[in-house]
Amino acid sequence: MNSYGTVLCVGELLIDFFCTEVDVSLTEGRQFTKQAGGAPANVSAAIARLGGRAALLGKVGADPFGHFLQQTLEQQQVDTSMLLLDTSAPTTLAFVSRASDGERDFVFHRGADRLLRLEELDRQAIRKTALLHFGSATALLADPFREVYLTLMEEAEAHGQFISFDPNYRADLWSGRQEEFIALSRVAIGRSDLVKVSGEELELITGEADYEIALDLLHDWGAGAVAVTLGKDGTLISSPSFRMRIPSIPVTSVDSTGAGDAFSGALLWQISRLPNPAGFIRSAELQQAFVTFANQVGAIVCTRIGAMAALPTLDEVQEFVPAGS
Repeated sequence: MNSYGTVLCVGELLIDFFCTEVDVSLTEGRQFTKQAGGAPANVSAAIARLGGRAALLGKVGADPFGHFLQQTLEQQQVDTSMLLLDTSAPTTLAFVSRASDGERDFVFHRGADRLLRLEELDRQAIRKTALLHFGSATALLADPFREVYLTLMEEAEAHGQFISFDPNYRADLWSGRQEEFIALSRVAIGRSDLVKVSGEELELITGEADYEIALDLLHDWGAGAVAVTLGKDGTLISSPSFRMRIPSIPVTSVDSTGAGDAFSGALLWQISRLPNPAGFIRSAELQQAFVTFANQVGAIVCTRIGAMAALPTLDEVQEFVPAGS
């Protein structure tokens, strides 16, 4: 892996089986389409589509689904040299149906992704990477993956690497364990240079409905920059000494799947091009420009179907004309 300017995304890579019938539960659904999924994988693909360097660290099964996922990332120009294939466990699967109001019926079958272990990793290669992104949808649920996740964060902080964290809360996965999720997220936030959260996640983790108070708490815990994505209300970007709201890009949305991951990927792609990534935390000018661009990438994804399939190239972003322009 060429580590210069590379964003190493740590987390799950899985198969999403989407029910193509709307307003049909998984009990009744019969038609499904297979797609590559997993928030960290989507982030890595978004970076690569924009022309950046991205790698994924995770585990899939040594089965047809695992090979499909590896090939999909490689087609997106994502480095898979740290993607491990497990011969003893199947690839993780998620089955999803959608209602017309956007609500989802969700069943998750954990497989190889949860079995990633520290002793399997090339720690020296990881240490050479300037930026690490952690997307916690499944990684924080249990050891050994949780141990990998938190240990790599701790080591990255000790070695001055730029750490990005997206709590990526999924109520289905954390049912009955919400307080555990909050406690683990607070640990990760305290080690992070960049935190990306939704408004709902910010309130859940801090217990504060007031964004100003909630953001102050995240910075008190140790967070560098915090990006709060608020959909049509734009993005609130905050550092310890300043914060601002960046307007959203008006579009006619057809599918918001993967828009948050695209936003994260676009932000990290820009940060990875800085001589010193930590400079992003201290510069209001960079934050305004980078978040405006990331909002645009996220908006484009909302106008297309799919997650990875909807990710734009840099040329497409530059040529994009917002609705009503």
